[in-house]
Amino acid sequence: MITNVTRAEKCQNMADVRSGVDAIDRALVDLMAERFGYMDAAARIKNDRSAVRDDVRKGDVIAKVSARAAAAGVPEHVAANIWEILVEGSIAYELEQWDKKRA
Repeated sequence: MITNVTRAEKCQNMADVRSGVDAIDRALVDLMAERFGYMDAAARIKNDRSAVRDDVRKGDVIAKVSARAAAAGVPEHVAANIWEILVEGSIAYELEQWDKKRA
């Protein structure tokens, strides 16, 4: 939960809105850093480089995110597009880490 900002429904001006958005952006980056830590772990654990790309898993992740977005009132296509980029970036990062760990 984001703290020390005005909740969206209580915002009275654009400074309140921008403060809230900036706080959420910081939290999202922190969560991305944590997610990429799992990509480091996957690169360490997977014995075969070809196991890094798993299109079935990618589809499952995006489907789950889309469903969660719909339930939360977020446009599904927006969430799916963001996760497409996130997952592809995660795969590229994991491949880099996989190669580094075995160089």
